[in-house]
Amino acid sequence: MLRGKLMERRNFFRNSALYAGTALASASQLSFGQGEFSGVIKKGIKFGMVQVPELSIADRFKLLKDLGYHGTELQIGDVEKSAEFLKAVQQTDFPVHGVVSSSDPDLETAAKFAADLGGDSVLYVARYDKSRPLMASWRETQAIIQKGLPAAEKLGVKILVENVWASFLISALDMERYIDEIDHPSFGGYFDVGNNARWGVPEHWIEVLGERVVKLDIKEWNEKLHQKEGLRAGFQSELGDGTIKWDRVRSALKATNFSGWATAEVRGGDRMRLLDISQRMDRVLGLV
Repeated sequence: MLRGKLMERRNFFRNSALYAGTALASASQLSFGQGEFSGVIKKGIKFGMVQVPELSIADRFKLLKDLGYHGTELQIGDVEKSAEFLKAVQQTDFPVHGVVSSSDPDLETAAKFAADLGGDSVLYVARYDKSRPLMASWRETQAIIQKGLPAAEKLGVKILVENVWASFLISALDMERYIDEIDHPSFGGYFDVGNNARWGVPEHWIEVLGERVVKLDIKEWNEKLHQKEGLRAGFQSELGDGTIKWDRVRSALKATNFSGWATAEVRGGDRMRLLDISQRMDRVLGLV
């Protein structure tokens, strides 16, 4: 069921000319729409996508809030500016919901960084050393996760493994087994909808993984471009313009009672680019 009070979404900047002469709408105008997932899915964005260098961190947070995002996600390398990020969170009331650790094995530091900023997750990428047997990477990456879990649990943070293009965890059953073998309440899956399309069908993975999916990364995939122009070309389409069947993705999320963060991981840019991403996310995720 939808949670929270649903607010009427107002029209926001119909064209670039209007945008140039109009102040940004307030967050209250954009935070909640009338879609089936309004109040259920929180719309996030990777902080590295915000390419407005003239703004301070706090002002970038304010910008994202005004553009309708509910929070952001940092990289482990941002830990060097942790005090500045914390101050920005406090000044803007704009949350950092997690930290991307990638394949950095120091998950304890990542968990502390996330917790210090009020976040609740660390995104971990399980790498595959193709020069060695597959199960060697399987066990070694699981051991890294298990080493970090006591600290994560103590801090109230979840370590979430993501499906990436490492030729590892390339089926829903692989990921299901990987998560279930660790079998810990502070461990789960970070499901990347776009990455998945190379290996399978996103809605089918969601059906298999169910409540193991704690958070989502959002990007598009175009199978036609992939077949015509090569592998990486599959990512060239904008959200909603590719071949992912977003209506089926939403149906699978609804059937598995998903709620939580969905974070854009696409080409970033300036204010107008970030606004376009926000509006596209609204449509593909059923937030309007």
